Order: sequence, then structure tokens, then C-alpha cells
Amino acid sequence: MTTVAQQPQAAASVGAEAWLRMYRQMISIRLFEEQVNDLYTRALMPGLAHLYIGEEAVAVGVCQALRPDDYITSTHRGHGHCLAKGASPDRMFAELLGKEAGYCRGKGGSMHIADPATGNLGANAIVAGSVGIATGAAFSAKRLGNGRVCVCFFGEGALGQGSLYEVMNLAQLWKLPVIYVCENNLYNEYTHFSETTAGDIMGRATAFGIPAESVDGQDVRAVYRAASQLIERARLGNGPAFLVCNTYRYHGHHVGDINREYYRSKEEEQRWKAEHDPLKLLSRWLAEQGLAAPADLERIHSEVKKEIEAAVNFAIAAPYPSPDEVEQDIYA
Repeated sequence: MTTVAQQPQAAASVGAEAWLRMYRQMISIRLFEEQVNDLYTRALMPGLAHLYIGEEAVAVGVCQALRPDDYITSTHRGHGHCLAKGASPDRMFAELLGKEAGYCRGKGGSMHIADPATGNLGANAIVAGSVGIATGAAFSAKRLGNGRVCVCFFGEGALGQGSLYEVMNLAQLWKLPVIYVCENNLYNEYTHFSETTAGDIMGRATAFGIPAESVDGQDVRAVYRAASQLIERARLGNGPAFLVCNTYRYHGHHVGDINREYYRSKEEEQRWKAEHDPLKLLSRWLAEQGLAAPADLERIHSEVKKEIEAAVNFAIAAPYPSPDEVEQDIYA
């Protein structure tokens, strides 16, 4: 198995300002998703949403290692990726509510948010639906010689999709600058991944000769350092990599999945929240290292809470698109 430790060590030292920025981003995602759940329970949001609560360290750790002009592709559980890559909460809430001010003018909803201005090529409701888009973006980056890298986020459920292996094969043959990030939150909807995924997850990449690394997806420091090295490796022209981030979603598969005891226990959920919460892990480390006092973290939380509340109010008050736009920006 090829691991990141055997690759060029390119991750720069990170100071307190960067770690606090990551903490703020994780808080933003957590509070954003809590508001999404509230909008759903108050029947203010059409359709369903798949909450990212518990997985914040993955999106933040990876996207912090990217340049602003680098690309990402996302999933049905994609709000965290969008925010971590630079999306604005007010326009995201507007999109969820079907409002004109949304990133897709209210037509994409929760599972199809895209923001090309920040390099976000789009979320995708189809499992593994964006792997070809990500690999194509990496192909264009190599052809154009612009030094960009693309990160392809997907869940462990995508490991059962053949399209993933087709693009990984080409990416390795052509040494494309793409990082395949598998967010293994243990459950394919309502089924533990061990019942659906045979063999070694890492072996899927190493079979193609693609370097693979597995990290604690609840530890933003581990995610950031591994992602930084793999991204820099790809940027230098050394081809794709595969990063497994072991993580956990605190809520159900979607906002309507409330009674989950038929496929996982409350004790399991409580244990992950108590022992593996990404916000608690980073805040504890910041305090131990003397990089932030409790008052600093409380201030960040308060500031972000106000920002998220203002964003929700903006979206609720925003107008819906005009009916005559129904056929605009529609390509299929």
C-alpha cells in the first residue's frame, strides 16, 4: 500500500490564525445545518435535505488545503462542501427555499447547488454522479496547464458504482490532478457499509497504483495535513490520490429519518457525539496549545450565529423567481 508518508511532504506549518479560521468554518457548517433542520421541521423548506452535522472536519480540512481557483464536486450531502469552498450562507439558504437569490436561482435546491465562482462544480443527487465531472475538470486543468486540482467528494456508498473505477483508471493512466475523497460515515442510507462493501476500501485505489491514505475524519488537523500533501503531489504533476476520511453523521440519512434505532443504536450516536465531535476535538486542542481561550471560541460562535440567523432571514424574505423563468437555465 502506498501512503501519503511516502510522498513529497508539502504541507506548510499552520499557525493559530488558520486553525481558528477552520474552527469558524466548522461552526458555520454546524449552525447552518441546524437551521436547515429547523426550516424543514417548520415546513418552510420544500423537499428533503441531508445534513452534514458531525462530518464538518472533512470538508473544512480538505478545502482549506485548496487554492480558491481549485475545483470541487459534491454529493447529496453537500452543504458542508459548498460552505467550506467559499459559498455564502444567505444565497445557499435562498437556494434551499427555492428563491431567486439562490445560487441556481432556486431551481437546484439542496442537492444541486453549484457555485463556479468558488470552484464548486456542483452537488449531485446521484451516488457517484460527479466522479466523471471531477475527473473531466482535472483533465482540462492538465491540458490547460493552469495548475489547478480537483477534489471529488463522495460517500462510501459510491464504492459500489462502476463509474468510479472507470475514472480512477483514466486518472492514473493520464496522471490527472484529482483527489478522490471518500467520506466513510459508516452507513449507506440505512445499511452499515460492511454489509454492502466487500474487501479493502484502500485496495480499490492501490489496485490502480493510486496512492491511498486513511485518516480520522473527525480530526480536522489530520484531514488538512493529509489533504495538503496529496493535493500538492497532484499539483506537481504526479497524478491522482485516494483519501478515506472515517467520519459519522449525527442525524439520519435525511431530515425525515428521525427514528434510527432499527439500523443503529442511540448509544452509538451518543458515543460519537461525546468522544469524536470535530468541534470539541479542535477546541480542546486549541486550548491545550494556548492558541485560543474559551472566550475566543465563544466570541466566534456568537459571531457566526448572528451571521447564520441573518442569512436565514434574508432567504425567508427573498422573492421567488418569476414563473416566466421556468425554462431558463434548463438543459435536459
